Order: sequence, then structure tokens, then C-alpha cells
Amino acid sequence: MLFLGLADFIESQKFAAFHLAHPRYWLYPLQTVVCAGLLFFYRRYYQFAWPGTGRSWAYTVGIAVLVLGIWLSPQELLGFAPRLEGFDPSLFKEEPAMYWGTLFFRFLRLVVVVPFLEEIFWRGFLLRYLIKDDFESVEPGSYTLFSFSAVSIAFGLAHWGPDFWPAVITGALYNLIMLRTRSLGACVIAHGITNLLLGLYIMRTGQWGFW
Repeated sequence: MLFLGLADFIESQKFAAFHLAHPRYWLYPLQTVVCAGLLFFYRRYYQFAWPGTGRSWAYTVGIAVLVLGIWLSPQELLGFAPRLEGFDPSLFKEEPAMYWGTLFFRFLRLVVVVPFLEEIFWRGFLLRYLIKDDFESVEPGSYTLFSFSAVSIAFGLAHWGPDFWPAVITGALYNLIMLRTRSLGACVIAHGITNLLLGLYIMRTGQWGFW
């Protein structure tokens, strides 16, 4: 959140230099490295309980693909305008090292770091904390109507803007994965698959606003 706020602040200053006018191109890689380092440092505190059955895997992958369809449906089915403004790595196509480096860190953030961070917080912590302050004593996959609804809506608010309603539905669907599989790892996998497919769609269509 600090890195995102810093990017907004620097952009608001209207600097002329490219690296200051567009700070996300270097702040996002830095954010990715810092967050990945924190995840690795605290790795022994997490309990992912990766899905162990074919049904759990099928359910997880199915939800991941369904979520992708929900995010893309406004453009693909309802005729909404393409989302062309956003983090555009093609700006560096004349500099291969910058282009591929930017893409590497963008996909690392999208497919690995964000799914781990968000699922640890939303499904690993908040879904249980809203049931009981001592959340570690709450069995993973437990829920109440309040905790389920609050996490879904809060997940939508964290993606405020044109993605609000798709994000609310996504939060509910990822909650369902947690409830059915009781596996935080399954939520991470679903989130990662959705984001990977979304990233490939972005690269194919140039709709950088989906980043």
C-alpha cells in the first residue's frame, strides 16, 4: 500500500522526466521484490494446505477460469470500451532488456506475489478474524454470513472503479474455494491462474487498463 500511495503522490506532482511522470514502471518492480522478500522471510508462519484431490484441483481451476470470464465480460460480451490506458510495457520495445525485464517483474507480481499476498490477507486472515479475534484458533474454511459478505465487499472496494462488481463476485468465488477445499493454497492457485490468463489476454489485446 505504501508503494501504491507513493506512485500516486509522485504522479500528482506532474514531473516532466519520464521516470518521475510514470513512476509505476520502476516502483512496481521494487514493490514486487520487497513483497516477495517479506513473503519468503515469513514463510514458516503460513499454512497453505495445498489441494490434495482431483476434485479440489478441478474445482479450483474451474473457479479460476470463471473469474476470468467475469472480469472480461464487460468488454467481450457487453460492448464496453476497450481499456487501453494503463501500464504499457510496449513503450520499451526498442530496448529489449527493459521490455523483457518490465514484463518479467509485471508477471511475477501479477501471477505469484499478488495471489500469495492477497489470499494470505483475505482468506487466510480476514475471513477468520471477522469470526473471532484469535483467528488462528478458527479452522480454515470456517465462515459466517457476515465474514463471507464483508470479505467479498471489501475485496471489491480494494479494486474500486470499473472492477468493483467483478471484484465483489470474485471475492465471493474465492471464498467458496476456501470453504469447499479448506485450502489456502487452492485460493492462491486459483488467483494465480486467473491472473496469468488475464495477463496473457492483456498482452494479446493491449488492454493495459486491466493490469
